[in-house]
Amino acid sequence: MHEGHVWHALERAEPEIGAPLHGIEFPLDAVGLAAAAYRLVEARSALPQPGGGKTLARWRFLAAVAARDLPLVKIFEAHADAIAILTELDAHRPRTGDAAPDLWAVWAARAPHNDLRITWKEGQQVRLSGTKPWCSGAAFVTHALVTCVDDEQNDWLAALRVMQPNLRVSTRGWHAVGMLATQSVEIDMDGANAVLIGPPRAYLERPGFWHGGAGIAACWYGAAAALATRLREVAARRKDPHLHAHLGEADAALAAARALLRESARCIDTDPRAFGSAAALRVRAAVEDACDTVLRACARGLGAGPLCQDAWFAHMTADLAVFMRQSHAERDLASLGVALAGTGENWQL
Repeated sequence: MHEGHVWHALERAEPEIGAPLHGIEFPLDAVGLAAAAYRLVEARSALPQPGGGKTLARWRFLAAVAARDLPLVKIFEAHADAIAILTELDAHRPRTGDAAPDLWAVWAARAPHNDLRITWKEGQQVRLSGTKPWCSGAAFVTHALVTCVDDEQNDWLAALRVMQPNLRVSTRGWHAVGMLATQSVEIDMDGANAVLIGPPRAYLERPGFWHGGAGIAACWYGAAAALATRLREVAARRKDPHLHAHLGEADAALAAARALLRESARCIDTDPRAFGSAAALRVRAAVEDACDTVLRACARGLGAGPLCQDAWFAHMTADLAVFMRQSHAERDLASLGVALAGTGENWQL
């Protein structure tokens, strides 16, 4: 298990997550991931609502979980995001009704040729048919928010229980090495029961959509900070100028990303509706660049040893490379450029 500080911005969140994760060995396999996720949700069923004045505290908690295990934060962040979405849309939160905690997912990816569609509707009650890809935690979550479309191709958000007769969790669509434990497989539905959440396009048009997108960057940051901490620990024991240069490069990148994350959290809390696509894409791009820098610095500074002989380090580097591909790379940068082109932005200090 990886211990120690995980860069300066995360220390305040460490005591909060220590108790529910005490005794857990990282990295987690698929079975261990389910158990750890339920323990964490039972101890902390919700985080501060984005835009409610404590966005940075929310992100610090996510970053601290990410510093331990990225599949775990992938599952927990989705649960926290689902609760935030339901709160923002003023929607009732269905529960299982037993003593066990509910564990939510958010599945918003689309299958190219068999999108999830509404086949029957009465009020807010619907039945869904089709395929939903990239369903992280499908084997063990209790509920999910899913995107779907009606006959007029209107986008909707729906809530459903995963354990039901007309929903089948497949074994298709997941052959990853990084983030393996999340088992982000495809789900097939044939008349699965669900409840619509909010009006059409509510999921995409709410301010919290971009708040959540920026929060993912806090998860990436937490993992990169943990890797950089390992680099620092080794550099403290060696008189190697090249190793120290790699540490300096990682520090400069992380410090810049941390500053923008803090500024972004402050902007969200000051005016939640003003923090839109450009702001979210900017912070995601900056953190992604910092993560790439840290991965390169660790690989070149530490060599093959930890990549081959340290299970936590090897998993964290592989997991981070996959998790960051929630970014759309140059497409996101192009979208950011389009958003900025007509604004008069001149980057004054």
